[in-house]
Amino acid sequence: MTEEEMERFRQKLIESMTFPSVYMFKFIITSEHRNIALVENLFGAEADIHTKESGKGKYTSVTAKQVVMNVDEIIDVYKKALHIKGVMFL
Repeated sequence: MTEEEMERFRQKLIESMTFPSVYMFKFIITSEHRNIALVENLFGAEADIHTKESGKGKYTSVTAKQVVMNVDEIIDVYKKALHIKGVMFL
């Protein structure tokens, strides 16, 4: 995700959300335990995290609901996720 795309995303969030709010993050990752753990560690202990493996077991979806106080908290999670090999955002 480029900086320009991130800025457009930030503006959409600002226009469509009020804070504090519960935000749902969705990621698809290869089903390697390390990668799943890295995605899960993007969130605080209070986050509601669910994982689901694909039918063939090659990929795992990670859905996390977390209270965020502002748009920057959302953007920070996505920026950190960019460093995880093979992660896809939904």
